[in-house]
Amino acid sequence: MDYTLAQYKSPQYEELAFDIIKTRLIKLGYPSKLSSFTYDPSFPLRGLWFDRLYGTLLKMDQFGNILACLRGFSFIQREELRAMYPNKFVKYDEKRIEIMNTLFSLPETYMLSCIISMFISDPDYTKVEHGLKKGSLYMSYASIYEDVRTACDWMHRGELKQRTLANIGEYVERDPRLCVLLDRLRVNGSKVFLLTNSEFEYSHGIMSFILEIPKPDGTVRKWTSYFDYIVTDARKPAFFQEGTILRAVCQDTGQPSIGHHMGPLETGQIYSGGSCEVFSNLIGARGKDVLYVGDHVYGDILKSKKTVGWRTYLIIPELANEIYVWKKKKSLFDELQRIDNNLETIYRDLNISSNIRPDVGDLQRKIRAVAQQMEESYGLLGSIFRNGSRHTFFSSQVLRYADLYSFSCINLIYYPLCYMFRAPAMLMPHESTVSHGDSPKDSFSDLDAYRVVFVDVLEMVLPHLHQIKVTSVHLL
Repeated sequence: MDYTLAQYKSPQYEELAFDIIKTRLIKLGYPSKLSSFTYDPSFPLRGLWFDRLYGTLLKMDQFGNILACLRGFSFIQREELRAMYPNKFVKYDEKRIEIMNTLFSLPETYMLSCIISMFISDPDYTKVEHGLKKGSLYMSYASIYEDVRTACDWMHRGELKQRTLANIGEYVERDPRLCVLLDRLRVNGSKVFLLTNSEFEYSHGIMSFILEIPKPDGTVRKWTSYFDYIVTDARKPAFFQEGTILRAVCQDTGQPSIGHHMGPLETGQIYSGGSCEVFSNLIGARGKDVLYVGDHVYGDILKSKKTVGWRTYLIIPELANEIYVWKKKKSLFDELQRIDNNLETIYRDLNISSNIRPDVGDLQRKIRAVAQQMEESYGLLGSIFRNGSRHTFFSSQVLRYADLYSFSCINLIYYPLCYMFRAPAMLMPHESTVSHGDSPKDSFSDLDAYRVVFVDVLEMVLPHLHQIKVTSVHLL
């Protein structure tokens, strides 16, 4: 529901969350000068890693290599970076690394940087390897993270939801096209369900606002009528594993009933908890019968894909800005490719017997400069999907686990319900970049003695080990 059907207004919603966290931390004992910080939407980026050991924010590629490293709001210099992370590589360790994967993580990420920057710039504090000291007081980066995490958990248990509902028009978008989309899906024969971690009271408040839009004759359609099945308080990602007890919810009181619901799910009835296995059995759906729409890479997309094999549709609101910047600055990417082609040309006619070592330092500097220009076009930390020509950790998760992705679920309204989404062919590097046979054969004349080894290998008949197919999604 959150950031999927219910689109929160940005940056107003993140500003609200940041202010609540800030107030809570000051009450917990943090310096009052923390109140001077205001949320800056241009800084935080989804998909960053926070290292509890060194207090750094890391922008990573899909292989664990560091693309950018900050502590507070300052980039770490090369010498210090290599001292902390030899080879600029980090192996993921859930006890040490926190992946800021959700949109709710944005104000949390910014708060961590604010606090660390505040203490580092304070002359009363001394920076040590894993934290900060002031006399006999020691604050580890891990303890700062735990304090911020505790404040965020407290906020999500009630304060953020209460203040959102109290001024819902300021924080939540209302788009009549959503009603059309849900209605057309059901009329066409598709079963539509709502699965949310939010409890009934908050879900009812949000869904009433975005779906119960008065018609010209003054009538209002109840929001529950847009869904065949409704499950609140699902507790994802546990829902996709062991789950919890499935209970019916009394809509008058908002309280779940006692006992375990065993019968078929009723249209219009609201349920609480449950598990994917129980839910799938009750609605008679299996695996790829379901197209699941969510915004959380781990809690929604990864778990539903790996655990139960659902088709997945990831909502990435940042994509709207990514597309805008890509269109405006695509010339930089073209320039990067041109430099790469020049680099390939320099090495093209050289082989293992060549004694020439070309000077490519100038081209390497140009690559770094163009990549930096591309990053700055998106913001301080660059694109959520790439760094120059390298994909980020976040983009690798999108490519691996999302069958579809877009900046809004409402974009489905522009496709016929019989449409089959098919992924474009993804070429391997040897198919897309290597020009086989372009090099003159006589350049290998001194390697004829070794060529037979490779010919023998290439002529071997290998067993077919893996079935490879392009995935597609059919709305029906």
